[in-house]
Formats: sequence, C-alpha cells, structure tokens
Amino acid sequence: MSAAAKKGVVLVTGVDLAPQAVDILRDYELVFAGAKPTEDDLLKLSTQHQPVAIIVRYGGITSRIMDANKALRVISKHGTGIDTIDSRAAQERGIAVKAAAGANAPAVAEHTWALVFACAKNVVGLDARMREGHWDKSTHKSLELQGRTVGLVGFGAIGRRVAATAVSLGMRVLAYDPYAKGTPPGVQLADLDTLFAQSDVLSLHCPLTAENRHMINAASLARMKDGAILVNTARGGLVDEQALISALNSGKLRAAGLDSFEKEPFAAPHPLQGVRNVILSPHIGGVTEDAYIAMGTGAAANVLTVLEAEQAIA
Repeated sequence: MSAAAKKGVVLVTGVDLAPQAVDILRDYELVFAGAKPTEDDLLKLSTQHQPVAIIVRYGGITSRIMDANKALRVISKHGTGIDTIDSRAAQERGIAVKAAAGANAPAVAEHTWALVFACAKNVVGLDARMREGHWDKSTHKSLELQGRTVGLVGFGAIGRRVAATAVSLGMRVLAYDPYAKGTPPGVQLADLDTLFAQSDVLSLHCPLTAENRHMINAASLARMKDGAILVNTARGGLVDEQALISALNSGKLRAAGLDSFEKEPFAAPHPLQGVRNVILSPHIGGVTEDAYIAMGTGAAANVLTVLEAEQAIA
C-alpha cells in the first residue's frame, strides 16, 4: 500500500518496532521519532504528520503534544507503565490511553529475582573480592531465603509471577494491592504497614502515581526490619533515593537492587554509585527479545482496537 493510500500516521517515539508489530500496522504509515525524542521533537513531528496514534517507547507525551494535531485518537504505551503520559489531559481531549498490560511480565519478574538473589548472596561484592585476590569463605555469610518473608507492593501480572517463585522457594509471601480480587495459595494480602514491618525482602511492582511517590522514604524505611532487602523494578519515583542511601550506608538495609531511578537516564556522577551495597541496572528488566515482541505487538494491537472501533461507529 502506497503512503498516499495509508489510513493515517502512527508516530513511534523510538527508532524501531518489532517486525510483528510493524505487520499489524501495515495499513498505517509509521514515523519514528528517534532514540531520545524531546518534547520539542515530538511537537514538531506531531504538527508535521498529524498522527492518528502515538506509540510511546521513550520520552513523555504532554498536553502540548496532544494539542499539536486534531487527528490523534489513541496513545499506546510500548510496555505497562503509563506515568510518562499525561492521562488526565488525554481524557479531557477524548484521546484513549492504552498499555500493553502483562507483555513484559515474565522478563521483569525474572529480573526481580536476579536482583533479589544478587542482594541476598552478595554476588557482585564477592565477584569483586575474588578479582582482587581474596577468598572470603571463612568470613562470608549469605542470606538464605527459605522461610523468610517477601512483601510485594502491587499484585498484578509481574507481582503474581514473583510470588509464584517465592512460594516455590519456601518463602512466606505478603502482598499489598487495593485492587487485588484474591490471591493464589501461599500468598496473603496485607496492608503496607504489615509489609514494611515483616518483610525480609520488599519488592515494588506498582505504577507510579501522585499518591505513592516516595512511598519508600525515611519513615517507611525506619519501619522495616534491620537487614532487609529492597528491590525496585517498577518506577524510580516510588523511592526517595537520599533516604535509601542513608539506610544502606547505616546498615539499616542489608542491600538494595534498583532497575529504575528518579531521573532517567541515570547520569554520572550519581550518589548511588558510591554505595557499596546497592546493585544497579539501567531499567532493563523488561528488555528481552521476547518482551520486545510482546510489547510491540501489544501496543500495535491496542492502536488498532481503538481506531477500528471508532471507524465502525463512523
């Protein structure tokens, strides 16, 4: 189909989409914004191309971008977190906001456990010591997870997968999620105070909202067990980084594993780089080949669902 015969433009805030996603959108012209599009970049492209849909990989979608064209009908996230989209502004303008729910759940759940194990067993620290010529067998003590309590903040697709692994390890599982309808065997719903007080491992799996920003702060960290582990594969804004650094340096927390940060990309120099008992990764929990395909096809399918529904009504 020639560009002139296409049904409209879909703007992608990235450099590519999985071929399977491109095929789903074959009746639309795809315009790619590049690896690190700014608001001005997206504003210019929106004005120029008048997209009927935006697939969000990188960068944010503001009201200014929405107002740059009158054709926009749907903003579709290439993933699950929609905090980079001004959803209220979209609702006010009658623009649908969709997420590829669950598309990256297996990948993020696996990365969560990679960070938990690395923290509990001090994998990174021991590797560094070995490379320096040390043999710490007589002095090192790892944390055994069997019989310990893991607290999950959020019990959606990712949290449920993390819980299943915890149950298989013989751990006690507590979960906080005001929207959870129920839990599988081995998982108990609890309030946040209970999670803070009883968790040996606290893992975050909830979206970022205005209400829960910095939910991990000096007060909540003080309520946690001495020697607990914190893992965040959700959104960086959930954690007050300065309060976390204090808890790690004081020994209040045994360790932390972070895959997301208050400001991304993570820019050096950063205070976390000098903290020995934190493990850092560049928000790649959901970055696998399988997740790339699932997020792309999910985002593309969401675009078609909204546009085709509107076309049917028209």
